[in-house]
Amino acid sequence: MSQMCDQMVIPKSYIVRMITLRRTDSTDTDFTSLVELLDSELRVLDGDEHVFYAQLNKTGHIDAVVAYINEKPVACGALRPFSNDAMELKRMYTRKEHRGKGIASAIVAALETWTLELGYKLCVLETGKRQPDAIALYKKAGFEMIPNYGHYKDVDNSVCFQKVLK
Repeated sequence: MSQMCDQMVIPKSYIVRMITLRRTDSTDTDFTSLVELLDSELRVLDGDEHVFYAQLNKTGHIDAVVAYINEKPVACGALRPFSNDAMELKRMYTRKEHRGKGIASAIVAALETWTLELGYKLCVLETGKRQPDAIALYKKAGFEMIPNYGHYKDVDNSVCFQKVLK
């Protein structure tokens, strides 16, 4: 049922999926289609607050990363300037059937690298309290909770994070 390969036993059912990350921007159709799926989920999660959040999540022209498996877009994330020394992570989304596979972690790492390449030393982000998986992702990636900033300052459902990049 399995084959020997350089002293390692590989079961026939073992499947390796290649994840490809591609830098792009908010005009990319794969990115915009993933953002539409994200917005559909957030409409349900945010309920009556969705209109408030939707106005803050308009993409405009921002840098983005799209993850592909077998050339199909499965996840995304984006960056936009926040201050002279910080970029803000935005529009993080992974299709439901691909969650829990480390794809979002890979996107966060790619966005952090891009942030450093652009000369910024800090990443900030906002997520919702109703998104425990997102909160866990950011904590696992080394982000620390900070007081809510900007438009999120007095929003009870918002949780803000930052990470000093090295």
